[in-house]
Amino acid sequence: MTVPLLDVRALAAGYGEARILFGLDLDVGAGEVVALMGRNGAGKSTTLKAIMGLLARCSGSVRFDGHELVGLAPFRISRLGLGYVPEDRRIFTDLTVLENLEVARRPPRPGTPFWTVEQLFALFPNLAEMPDRPAGQISGGEQQMLTVARTLMGNPSLLLLDEPSEGVAPLIVEQLAVLVAALKKQGLAVLLSEQNLAFAELVCDRAYVLEKGAIGFSGTITELAGNEPVRARYLGV
Repeated sequence: MTVPLLDVRALAAGYGEARILFGLDLDVGAGEVVALMGRNGAGKSTTLKAIMGLLARCSGSVRFDGHELVGLAPFRISRLGLGYVPEDRRIFTDLTVLENLEVARRPPRPGTPFWTVEQLFALFPNLAEMPDRPAGQISGGEQQMLTVARTLMGNPSLLLLDEPSEGVAPLIVEQLAVLVAALKKQGLAVLLSEQNLAFAELVCDRAYVLEKGAIGFSGTITELAGNEPVRARYLGV
């Protein structure tokens, strides 16, 4: 049996006294794109933050590429090859597009794609047209692209994407779908938090659906799209 690149078991986490996640089990294989779906407040972003070591209260096991992550500092997790793109982007608005990329540069990592600025500009043509523009003066969709490109400069083998299609124009959503497909071709694994089933259908192999911090469904994205009762229960407004 193939060992998953990311293997999460009995993950529990929360903020202060509030517990948000209740014993999650999920995995992502090398080169696989997996969606973590659910309504607002279901625990999707909290799951990604817990995997990335950003929560003080966290128990269970998170194994990535043979390493146990629970208890490690986020910068150590990043150096192991896990990239994180937060929902709120967190770009350096006073730096140019090019400077945002350069500050994230990491040495090549064995067995993972090595990204250069030139390769990323080919992948993100919008950014290629504005390398010297301050990042605070580009559109929200372009900032989303910049955040992904900056994370790729760290040469991750798994990318955590938090709500990539949230609040961006439909054209940008289409471009993001093309981007995720291109990353998969490069051999990059992706775990993305998402509410947009149409977007997830375009790029994902499998899906987990969260409700109140627990997994209510797991299966292929095709199974989820074709299961109206599950969609109505866990994804309906």
